[in-house]
Amino acid sequence: MTAVVHQDKSTSALEYARQAELLSQFTHEQENEETGNTAAVEAKFLTPQDPVIATANGGRLPAVPPIEAHKLNLLKHEIDSNEDLESQLEKFNAKVAADQNGDINGASRRSSSSNISAPLRYSMSSTRTHPLFPPLPLYGPPTLLRDIQCIGFRISSFFLSLAFLGIIVLGSLFTSIPLMLRHIGLRLTFQNPDARRPFYEEEVRRREARREAAKNWKKQQRRRRSLDKMGNNENEDGTRQNEDYKPTEGGQDPIVCDVGYYARRVGLDVEEFKVQTEDGFIINLWHVYDPHEYTPASPEAREQKGPDIFQKELSTTPGAESGDKNYNQKKFKYPVLMMHGLLQSAGAYCTNDDDSLAFFLCKSGYDVWLGNNRCGFKPEHTMLNYGDPRMWAWNIRQMGIIDLSALISRVLTETGFAKLGLVCHSQGTTETFVALAKEQRPELGDRISVFCALAPAVYAGPLIGKAYFKFMRVISPGFFRVIFGIHAFIPFMMTCHRILPGGLYGAMGYRVFSFLFNWTDDRWERDLRDRMFQFAPVYVSAESMRWWLGRECFAKQKCILSTREENKQEEQEDQEDEEDSEENSPARPVDADTRHGRPKGARAWYNEHAPPFAMWVAGSDDLVDGRRLLRRFEKGREPFVDVVHAKVIEEYEHLDVIWAMDMIEKVGKEIRDVIWKTCPEEARAVCRVPNGGEEVEIWKSKKHE
Repeated sequence: MTAVVHQDKSTSALEYARQAELLSQFTHEQENEETGNTAAVEAKFLTPQDPVIATANGGRLPAVPPIEAHKLNLLKHEIDSNEDLESQLEKFNAKVAADQNGDINGASRRSSSSNISAPLRYSMSSTRTHPLFPPLPLYGPPTLLRDIQCIGFRISSFFLSLAFLGIIVLGSLFTSIPLMLRHIGLRLTFQNPDARRPFYEEEVRRREARREAAKNWKKQQRRRRSLDKMGNNENEDGTRQNEDYKPTEGGQDPIVCDVGYYARRVGLDVEEFKVQTEDGFIINLWHVYDPHEYTPASPEAREQKGPDIFQKELSTTPGAESGDKNYNQKKFKYPVLMMHGLLQSAGAYCTNDDDSLAFFLCKSGYDVWLGNNRCGFKPEHTMLNYGDPRMWAWNIRQMGIIDLSALISRVLTETGFAKLGLVCHSQGTTETFVALAKEQRPELGDRISVFCALAPAVYAGPLIGKAYFKFMRVISPGFFRVIFGIHAFIPFMMTCHRILPGGLYGAMGYRVFSFLFNWTDDRWERDLRDRMFQFAPVYVSAESMRWWLGRECFAKQKCILSTREENKQEEQEDQEDEEDSEENSPARPVDADTRHGRPKGARAWYNEHAPPFAMWVAGSDDLVDGRRLLRRFEKGREPFVDVVHAKVIEEYEHLDVIWAMDMIEKVGKEIRDVIWKTCPEEARAVCRVPNGGEEVEIWKSKKHE
């Protein structure tokens, strides 16, 4: 890069053209009237370590290594001005060096190849990467060599990943044999094995109620037509007099992958919005609404609105100039965005009829939006297609920094509010914890009134030591790509999802995921279990799974924002604090950094932008260690974060926080109250009070006192 400084403008223009072609969608020879000019024009830095490429035709391409992006901008600047760039280069190189030595966002110590015809093995990121967020591989425009090697990866990964999946399926079947034999033994002795389930009697009651409802569906339809003619069912303040939501779907459950269908079974409905991310992906946002109160937006209004986010200032008049004009009511509903877990879609919040968390919050009086990460059930990008490896060059950072930001921006645009409540499960919590970190996109916290984390995935649980996970951790990044490819992670799972009957797929899905993640359906309503697995898995990138399970990142460090060495030091300091607590507790500083001679918040993950946190930890969760996360806050390691609610549910496993039959009582109602007590004062003034919210005490932040 330093050679660029002393080149004349003609040479710089040539270098700029080469660099632009390296970062373009197609080379000049590959472009046509349909593609338009896809040359890279400049790099837009979303964060200091997250550039995206803006193309001449107005498109966006996914992230590239920061050094390559900065080089493009420097060359463009040198052509457009006479300014000497040597000092800028020195500053940038110094910053990159600092990032590599200490920042969790550090870039690779070795930049990727700049030759667009180089084989893929030379285009891969260096194996010497930062331990938490290694740089993603750089793929240039398609060439014959690159296409051949992509085909090679797809062929090798098809057979090897299929073999890996086959081993997992066989393992799940073999481990099911003892359970099956035990059930047969109980049946032979005239005992009902299901009678030992904790909610057996309630399951029987619900089963009978659904059967009766299916028989009476036709009668209910006729009755509904007559009830619709009875006039207005609302009070002057816009609340419902009749809380009986009338279903518009019924009969025998066909087990389909359709959020709207399950919403209509409980008297609600869903509309789908398209959201464009800052790097060009098109993701789905589902809006849950009461058809008696809301008129769906037009198809044009639900289309994507371009890559730019947060284009308006924070609103001081909630609901003004927003999509809330579609509500046929006197008062607004406060918006809530819900994000799903790993390999799932947001449909996971909608599978338990009225005990679904999304439907419960909607009927409680909130404006519920369900966010989905990139690719999902149907991978879409404004410029790239499924076979382009750049379509799959992303991991948890892009899901948090880019996807979550785009979804929050769209919800606030549609509702007109300044903030929203955010509810996340598992991986959804991970991307939020990452995005809000002070080195990432902390200003996103200014748009969130409270972050509710269900089964927060920050520290690894004991399950990470299982043999099949350990195998993925010990293989090299190159071998990982040979086995799992550089595109979607085991896409054969999605093929099974499409072609297998819902009941068979649901049963297989449960067995496989139960084997992998060591959970059971003891606390779920078993008759609805096949529904639950209609919304999983979805398309995810092999790179994102390498972040979770590969040798460099989460599986090795056992944490999403700290290295193993930092975790060990924290444990040692905690032990010292416990030994010292009895003698000096009255005089000991609350902040952990201050106690150990460091500036306040020196090792904190979050700064003053962080919203209030509320956490529900599954006490029997082997996948993640939620207790350790709570201990981090209890020990004062995050002085800028207000924890407004923290609860450990001892008997819960990882998915029980969204699927357990008593989830509404143990989690849902508490979420409802936490969102309302942290709701901004100006929003409370114009929003309807949620059910039960009249007695909720208003929360006041203490972080600035």
